[in-house]
Amino acid sequence: MKFLSELSVGSESEVIRLHGKGANKRKLMDMGITKGTKIKIERFAPLGDPIQLKLRNYSMSIRKKEAENIEVK
Repeated sequence: MKFLSELSVGSESEVIRLHGKGANKRKLMDMGITKGTKIKIERFAPLGDPIQLKLRNYSMSIRKKEAENIEVK
């Protein structure tokens, strides 16, 4: 298994599965992160948190803890 938090800047991947439960999982899905979504890592903040992503033609940031729940291939 590989998670979004393990990728480097410029990497592109596809979401396989969202781990986690309840409100945290729902929040990711509400932001457009669902199975099959293509995601590109744009940059990391200086201390590695948050992570800026590009998906579905827009940019967004998520916390590293949230990225650890996104399984990618």
